[in-house]
Amino acid sequence: MEKLKNYFERIGFAGEPLDKILSSFKLQVFKKNDFVVQEGKVSKYIGLIESGMFQYYVVKDGEEKTSYISIENTFFASLMSFISQTPALENIRALTDGSIHLISRTDLKKLVDEIPQFKDFYIGLLEASICGIDASRHDLIVLTAEQRYEKLLTQEPHLLQHIPLQYLASMLGVTPRHLSRIRNNIR
Repeated sequence: MEKLKNYFERIGFAGEPLDKILSSFKLQVFKKNDFVVQEGKVSKYIGLIESGMFQYYVVKDGEEKTSYISIENTFFASLMSFISQTPALENIRALTDGSIHLISRTDLKKLVDEIPQFKDFYIGLLEASICGIDASRHDLIVLTAEQRYEKLLTQEPHLLQHIPLQYLASMLGVTPRHLSRIRNNIR
């Protein structure tokens, strides 16, 4: 609960609003390979990752295709499913043992209605997520694998330190062997 408290204090929450926020989240522990969201089921929660690493992926032609990895101190969400309350198009599973502070859609809406500052926070979170999704979609179409790797290297170097190579390769749309060549050429 301390990481959750620190996160919201850092962005300006205190007193009664902070207490309401903290009491709305529930810490859930996940073992390696546990699903947080399953394709075809409605995502009921979003949350702040306390610990661990969580993989967003789809299965295409019998092969897992990783779209993103969320790590400690970042928010996780199967955004379209959570917002529209429709079945998820992706899976999110624990790549390692970990835990997430989860909040339900009902509790989140209550905070949005009761705490104007939280509403602003939530809108900012959604905007950042939408921009990130849009940028990655653009990058997959316009940039080469090498350029996508270099962009990840400059914009999200912390991910490169934590993500196993096979998932990183999948996120970049290349094979692990091709990723090794890219990494060797950039060094």
